[in-house]
Amino acid sequence: MSNMAVSLIMHKRISTTLAKAKELRTFVEPLVTCSKHDTTHSRRMVFSQLQNKYAVTELFREVSQKVANRPGGYTRILKTGFRKGDNAEMCIIEFVDYNETYTSEGTKKKATRTRRGGSKKAAAQTAEPVAEVAKETAPVAETEAPAAE
Repeated sequence: MSNMAVSLIMHKRISTTLAKAKELRTFVEPLVTCSKHDTTHSRRMVFSQLQNKYAVTELFREVSQKVANRPGGYTRILKTGFRKGDNAEMCIIEFVDYNETYTSEGTKKKATRTRRGGSKKAAAQTAEPVAEVAKETAPVAETEAPAAE
């Protein structure tokens, strides 16, 4: 488990079987929770599980900064199908905050549009500039009566 956890921390995403991924999740998530508090004690506790100082450094520097506001659920398991040789169910396990496809930061919300009219405020905002442009481009006779105020 520690080798798989080191690979997950260093690469942010690994492909493995579903059973191993579910077990790895229970191994990694307490380590990530422990990494939120950067103290000597928590570093030693994580190092005792991982036995890799580069992975510990990566976990405390980058991963813990990204998941600082998240209360839990740091990993995601995506099923990818079955392995050809032995028909084992394969999946990808990844850190949630590192996949731009599924995070809210990576996707922009589309502006909602309706087929009918829209709001009165939006119609008023678009009508004013059109009226101003029309006044500027159209020749106006000076003898016309002024508009009612």
